[in-house]
Amino acid sequence: MSRIGRAPILIPSAVKVHQDGSQLAFEGPKGRLSVALPQSLSASVQESTLLIHRASDLKNVKALHGLYRALAANAVRGITEGFSKELEIIGVGYRAQVKGKTLELYVGFSHTVQFPIPEGITVETPKPTAVVVKGIDRQLVGQVAANIRRVALPEPYKGKGIRYAGEVIRRKAGKAATGAKAGAAG
Repeated sequence: MSRIGRAPILIPSAVKVHQDGSQLAFEGPKGRLSVALPQSLSASVQESTLLIHRASDLKNVKALHGLYRALAANAVRGITEGFSKELEIIGVGYRAQVKGKTLELYVGFSHTVQFPIPEGITVETPKPTAVVVKGIDRQLVGQVAANIRRVALPEPYKGKGIRYAGEVIRRKAGKAATGAKAGAAG
């Protein structure tokens, strides 16, 4: 039995859930999201809880049970609280700024990188070396943050680049550290 799939989803009073066949639509203070359930799963709304049910005990159906329960719970959380990802920009002269619907990144290239901000996402730069990606769709927020990070991946020698807040980059020793040891042994 999927423990995650069996757990009920508590629906706050500000959220409305509409079920149209296999489509679950959530409407709340921050916006609207929907989740399409596969044929092997069904949903039922009872008072202030949402339950996801499965038709059989096949292994892949059990996996889908937990997945779609988590997707529905993320939709409820997204339209009430929202999601955010924080990025840090490390490097001399590296910085970012938002201009309209574009994020401008100065990350050591001969030109600025223009990153278009997709619909449903807001990007803030509280400091020139910090970027905050916010939105109601957890998957979209994570994907946009990953795409921004991919512009200048953190390198292991000096640690320059764009990284998630709190991410630890394993550092490597440079050539000078290994060359000095080899020269002393000879």
